[in-house]
Amino acid sequence: MESPEGQGIAKKAWKAYVKAVDRRTPPFVKSRVQTALEPLGSQLVEDLIGFWVMWHLYGGFEGLQDFGMHKSTIWRKVARFRRITGEHPDVFVMPGIAIDPKAYWASGVTKVGRPPKK
Repeated sequence: MESPEGQGIAKKAWKAYVKAVDRRTPPFVKSRVQTALEPLGSQLVEDLIGFWVMWHLYGGFEGLQDFGMHKSTIWRKVARFRRITGEHPDVFVMPGIAIDPKAYWASGVTKVGRPPKK
């Protein structure tokens, strides 16, 4: 029976590549590269999650524009989101996280930012 990996050809090739790179990369280089890239990866994840949450709280493209985001910024963030997740923020589902905009905006007046126009 085939798996989601198909026959696993690409996965085997990737594992072989990683093994070869790991073998040729001196530990001190690997640790420095990892130290340099971890903050960038963390920042990217924070940006993607934050954008996804705002997309849903503010009602998508037009809501983010009303909030004050420039249209080209929204397009750029949508493109980056799609490139990283493979899906548009409107249809992306993050397991374990549910967004309820009505409950969020009704929960009080202490929220940061302007609520979407009705």
